[in-house]
Amino acid sequence: MSKPGTAAVLSLIVPGVGQIYNGAFLRGLFWLVITPGFWIGSGGWLGWICHLAAAYTAYQFAIKRR
Repeated sequence: MSKPGTAAVLSLIVPGVGQIYNGAFLRGLFWLVITPGFWIGSGGWLGWICHLAAAYTAYQFAIKRR
């Protein structure tokens, strides 16, 4: 059973790792690929949004799996 707080912190550090921790490998892979693209493509502005979205979705997914 995954902990929502741990999943969120992991995704804040490296987007996608929290999803992988939750057992959602494809979601984690998605965030691992998409987030760097947004960081580079937007000069960092959309990277922050994507980073926070990854942490939020990891947190919500962990809550639903409880």
